[in-house]
Amino acid sequence: MPVFSKVFGMENSTGMQQRITGSEAMDTSYTRSTTGSWRVGFSRPFSRDGNEELERPSSVIGIAEPPLAPSMLNINKFEEQNSSTESPATDTAGVINTYTKLERLEAALAKARSSIREASKNNNMTSIQEDPDYVPRGPIYRNANTFHRSYLEMEKLFKIYVYEEGELPMFHTGPCRSIYSSEGRFIMEMEKGNFYRTRDPDEALVYFLPFSVVMMVQYLYVPGAHEYHAIGHTVADYVGVVSQRHPFWNRSLGADHFMLSCHDWGPHTTSYVPNLFKNSIRVLCNANTSEGFNPSKDASLPEINLKSGEITGVIGGPSPSKRPILAFFAGRLHGHIRYLLLQQWKEKDQDVQVYDTLPNGVPYESMLKKSRFCLCPSGYEVASPRLVEAIYAECVPVLISDGYVPPLSDVLNWKTFSVSVAVKDIPNLKTILMGISQSQYLRLHRRVKQVQRHFVINGTPKRFDIFHMIVHSIWLRRLNVLIQD
Repeated sequence: MPVFSKVFGMENSTGMQQRITGSEAMDTSYTRSTTGSWRVGFSRPFSRDGNEELERPSSVIGIAEPPLAPSMLNINKFEEQNSSTESPATDTAGVINTYTKLERLEAALAKARSSIREASKNNNMTSIQEDPDYVPRGPIYRNANTFHRSYLEMEKLFKIYVYEEGELPMFHTGPCRSIYSSEGRFIMEMEKGNFYRTRDPDEALVYFLPFSVVMMVQYLYVPGAHEYHAIGHTVADYVGVVSQRHPFWNRSLGADHFMLSCHDWGPHTTSYVPNLFKNSIRVLCNANTSEGFNPSKDASLPEINLKSGEITGVIGGPSPSKRPILAFFAGRLHGHIRYLLLQQWKEKDQDVQVYDTLPNGVPYESMLKKSRFCLCPSGYEVASPRLVEAIYAECVPVLISDGYVPPLSDVLNWKTFSVSVAVKDIPNLKTILMGISQSQYLRLHRRVKQVQRHFVINGTPKRFDIFHMIVHSIWLRRLNVLIQD
């Protein structure tokens, strides 16, 4: 059963509440699932410098350490080379204790939490950790040292078990050349098994449910139908199968399981399994808080439209001095935010160039690279590939949305490399962007180039790229849970 953080206080089943006072105490919010398990979330987000109040709804990178059972207090008792299900150890009083594999895994996580918490005390803009490939630095990170320490701990400890149940084409594969490529590429990499995957479920820290909502829509949805229960029922049946064949789902009520979807229907599909919706880590492009997205346990997935399957020629752009257009957007009428944007700005201003359809002979990618700011309004759902398109083209993204949690927000401070404009301020868009000084813009542009590495899809994943960053988002949420038999 999952047990959640005790340091900040939590209610028990009788309604009593424990609270810890002192420097570590924070405001918390709690939700209880229908099965009686608990999940903790923070009502005040983690701040890079410990003082600044951030816009993100919640975060788990600065988590409290879950309570450890007496048998888990001494991390040195858990030797990695012991591969048996249970291992004996003798405490200082001479009493022989037996530790399960799960307890040993949780003890290793406890040590990682302690290391990350210690790293968070360093508020320097540059990580002090050594790394041959990349050392995080600068204000694009909430705390560069904390992130780097967490990333290194993830590389050392994190293991993912991929359930083998399910058959192609709706399981174990997904689209790799489309607006849904984030979904397909991640599933493909997990199936390859070159990173993080373990074939031994007893040594895994999380369990992946490898279904593709995109493929289910393709094979199960009847075009024009007013319901898509078949998709939800298929997911429910799949969870039922793995819970009957394996002990891990029932042990944690799904809290150490995750699914991933870039389809708009992904969030609703999970509602057919209450514990999947309430307890599990849902990695979603449609990261809409108004539709149940919970940033303390769910992770935002960037929507990346790979038309050819490759990013050759897509990454990079001219210097700021060679970008004559103030702001640019082109896209169909797709939801009320775009309606307002097109109504206000469509083909009305040479500085703010907004189109539903570009004129013949005008390439979309070249317009991105000619623009200083790229407008990223939500459509019917909050996710949009324009966010990553802007970052690839080194055009400062302008987020116009309601209820959207940007990707990698636990690590990245979006305020330092993007602009957020409230929907009600769409008429003032030009005034807002013109009010950004040249020096401010140059800083934004420089930081967009710096953050680019974290959003790149590589044919073979490279450290700190989007594949590893998605895994890191999942790792952070697993850190926030203690599982006990």
